[in-house]
This record gives sequence, structure tokens and C-alpha cells, in this order.
Amino acid sequence: MKIGIIGAGHIGGTLTRRLTQLGHDVTVANSRGPETLKELAAKTGARAGTVTEAAKDKEVVIVTIPEKSVPELPKGLFENTRAVVVDTGNYYPQRDGRIGEIESGTTESRWVSEQLGRPVVKAFNTILSSHLLKNGRPPGDRERIALPVAGDDPNAKAVVSRLIDELGFDAVDAGGLDDSWRQQPGTPVYGADLTADHARRALADAKRPVTGA
Repeated sequence: MKIGIIGAGHIGGTLTRRLTQLGHDVTVANSRGPETLKELAAKTGARAGTVTEAAKDKEVVIVTIPEKSVPELPKGLFENTRAVVVDTGNYYPQRDGRIGEIESGTTESRWVSEQLGRPVVKAFNTILSSHLLKNGRPPGDRERIALPVAGDDPNAKAVVSRLIDELGFDAVDAGGLDDSWRQQPGTPVYGADLTADHARRALADAKRPVTGA
């Protein structure tokens, strides 16, 4: 599969390593330019490219950058692609500054979708990068970690769920994008490394914070 990864931090770098190991054709980009990614590319076999190159002619594009950086991506980045776009981001006001729409109750990934002008699937946001790198297990393993997947397009969610399974984790359907608050920071599933049944219960038990900015 042709996959673009925008962002080469903890999650982006880890996904670059794991997905190339699985045989996918990966192009990775960051805000500083391809020349800063030569070492990662050499170690993994991924291509280092520009953000535009990471989004062009791909089947999946994973956006894994701080929320504050999402509006800085090139306008129309996804206009001419049918790629499934994945948002791994989490909103941290101390890092991202205050984003009024999120503070008022818009889910993080709905806000990202609006900034990109493109539907997204929220995934890979609840797990530590070190666990994503090392803790994958085969299907059926009783200790296999589950990762929530939220989005409005069932076909797009299915594509992401298959990648999660390849990586050694169970994908758990977390509902539509407006339900993705259940996997945001501060919820029971966030950072908890739960099995599928426990993750479903944690998602169901989540309490939405009172907002009103």
C-alpha cells in the first residue's frame, strides 16, 4: 500500500519504521524538509519527501503533527487525492494554545477535518509510541492491545482497521467522528493499553467533559 506520513515525531517515526517493515511503500515528510529525514529514510527504506509529496497519489495519509500545526499545512493538500486520511493528534492547550472550537466541544478530529477540508479517521492517538513499536501481538493473543478507530466513513475505517491488525493490534470501532471525544486525553481508554473487550467498556464508560468557552 502507498502510505504518506506527515510528521516524523514519536508516532510518525514509529509508524514509518513499522509500516515499512510490513512492506508498505512509505513517504515521510515533516515541516523542516526532506533533508532532515535522510537518516530515518536510510534506516527504514522509506522515502523522505515534502508534505505535498507525502499526500500525492497515496492510498492512506497519516497526519501526525501537533494540533497547532494543522492550519499551517498547505491549502488544498488533499484536493486531488482519494486517500484515506488518518488523524493521530491530541489537543494539549499547554502546547497548542487555546483552540476555541475544541474548547467549546468540537471533537479534536472534527476540528482537524474542518481545517483540512477532508474527512478523517481518528486512530493511533491513545498509545505510546514505544508500545506501538514493540507491543504488537498476533491475532487471537489474549493480551493484544486494542486501538480505537473513529470516523464517519465505514470503508475508510475498515482500511485503517486492517493496518492496525497488520501492526499487531485489535481495532475497536469507536463510532463516528463526533464520538471520538471518547478516546481523547483524559478518557479511560487513553494511554491504557486495554484489550478489545476492556477498551469497548472504557469507551462506553467515558464521561464527556463540560465545555463552554
